[in-house]
Amino acid sequence: MKCDYNEFIDNVKRKTGIDLNLYKEAQMKRRLTSLREKKGFNDFSSFFQAMLKDEKLFDEFLERMTINVSEFYRNPKRWEVLENKILPRLLKQNPRPKIWSAACSTGEEPYTLAIIMSHFMPLSQVSILATDIDRAILERAKVGFYAERSIKDVPKEVLYNAFNKDTIGYTIKDEIKNTIKFRQGNLLADRFESNFDLIVCRNVMIYFTEEAKHELYQKFSDALRPGGILFVGSTEQIFNPQTYGFETEDTFFYRKK
Repeated sequence: MKCDYNEFIDNVKRKTGIDLNLYKEAQMKRRLTSLREKKGFNDFSSFFQAMLKDEKLFDEFLERMTINVSEFYRNPKRWEVLENKILPRLLKQNPRPKIWSAACSTGEEPYTLAIIMSHFMPLSQVSILATDIDRAILERAKVGFYAERSIKDVPKEVLYNAFNKDTIGYTIKDEIKNTIKFRQGNLLADRFESNFDLIVCRNVMIYFTEEAKHELYQKFSDALRPGGILFVGSTEQIFNPQTYGFETEDTFFYRKK
């Protein structure tokens, strides 16, 4: 059965670029065996063949691989505020803004940022730092391969212009991939760079203690230039922004004084 699983790993990497060898084998094999058996397949070979024909099954496979659930344009109204209100002001102050997607997970967030930035400037001028603590997650982000679930809020025109469609999913185009610098990083332990115009850190604070949140908000504030913006998730409103030298610019957007 181990040989069957190893062949499955090779097939997945060949088809999607995702390398399951980067994950702890016992844990990943247990998760995927559970899914395979739940779906009624006796071996990984037949499971893989079925995935090639069934986009929903492939989506479940990707979801089972990680708890880092993310998607493009997550909470679309907030991204509209970023594009229509926040970025025009930031770009007036700095035509080549320094942008960081912190805790970027599988890449949907920084790629969304790159797509939005392309509405203001050529992609060749866009540069976004994207960090996460999980090396395997970062490798998946670099591949840029996504199932239907991840792209459900992507506008049709963007889907056509920014992705290549495959039988079982979508791959972000190289010109967008090239705008992102992925790097491993630990938010709680690392020193941050400075003079960012925009830091996006969404839907990760919920996993931290109040003490850790306090420390992180201060570190983010210190990493922003005056007038720079911190964009947080829809469950992560900062109730005392002035404590960290912030003013509320819009819901979930905080401007450094």
